[in-house]
Amino acid sequence: VRSGIGSITLVDDDVVAESNLNRQIIALTSTIGRPKVSLMAARARDINPDVMIDERIMRYDESTAESFDFTKYDYIVDAIDSVTSKLILIERAKAAGVPIISCMGAGNKLDPTAFEVTDIYKTSVCPLARAMRKLCRENGIEKLKVVYSKEIPVSAADSERAAREEGAYKPRVPGSIAFVPSVAGLIAAGEAIKEISGVYGNGIGS
Repeated sequence: VRSGIGSITLVDDDVVAESNLNRQIIALTSTIGRPKVSLMAARARDINPDVMIDERIMRYDESTAESFDFTKYDYIVDAIDSVTSKLILIERAKAAGVPIISCMGAGNKLDPTAFEVTDIYKTSVCPLARAMRKLCRENGIEKLKVVYSKEIPVSAADSERAAREEGAYKPRVPGSIAFVPSVAGLIAAGEAIKEISGVYGNGIGS
């Protein structure tokens, strides 16, 4: 929105939770329990009152994919966690000829400088990228622009060992910190802006 994009579709079925306070700009104690899409749309309109926002408070998956007309989009940013839903989104974007950039894993990582933009088949280390490479290969997707990090994530075993040492053992889900997923998002947005505007410099296909 700050870069001049005038029409955006936001898709998410989630509400702000306390666990989001460490990293999401819309996550505040005053917004806990409120839909993320509605909060982000309000923020966008506060930046540019003329921006057109299509608010979709829903999960993108096989059951909802048909409700989207991909031909009306200039660019798609995939920030979905589920590999199944990621694949559906990527396949439909490819079928419609719409450029897409797909975000890989940011959980349990601490180095925001380790992100890069490349093709899915040139990725390494990232577990989510590994799973997506396999799915793309099996489904005939020849190329896919991604944002990913080569940083080795803190393992679940390390996390649990640290928790035991702290005297508060419990299994931990992958964690995120403020300055890692936000950087991945800015990189993805930058790629979208560059391609839409025609200022395209890295030579990686969509």
